[in-house]
Amino acid sequence: MKSTIKYGKKADRALSMWVKLVRAANTFQSLTAKDIARYNLTVAQFGVIETLGHLGPMTVGQICSKKLSSGGNMTVVVDNLEKEDYVERCANPDDRRSTVIKLTPKGIAKFSEMFPSHAQYVEEMCSVLSDKELQELSDLLKKLGLRLKEKYPSP
Repeated sequence: MKSTIKYGKKADRALSMWVKLVRAANTFQSLTAKDIARYNLTVAQFGVIETLGHLGPMTVGQICSKKLSSGGNMTVVVDNLEKEDYVERCANPDDRRSTVIKLTPKGIAKFSEMFPSHAQYVEEMCSVLSDKELQELSDLLKKLGLRLKEKYPSP
């Protein structure tokens, strides 16, 4: 028997949505992490290769802002990718105090090998929704994220 405490209709609906959103995100993240593991990369390493593959060379700070990661952690991720010869550090032509991270030829080959297959996997996972439902969900999540950023800006 359910013994959930009630907090009011709106609060209960918001809490229910939050739980469903987190559960769905956790399931999605777990499944994509399993797919990423077949490339012998961590999720963070995959994210860096994916970001550089789609957006081109950038600083660690720029990668962090795209991947929502801390600089300390990202430095370790980039170090490990550099050891595997997937990325290299180059002088930043716009700022001598920083370096730019870019994919090596081996990194470009890795990106080209893995991303189309991973995109297919994500598409397959999303096939549980109709095209219309997928678009509606995408639109609603974007709206939620943007409105929350407006209402509760970061310091």
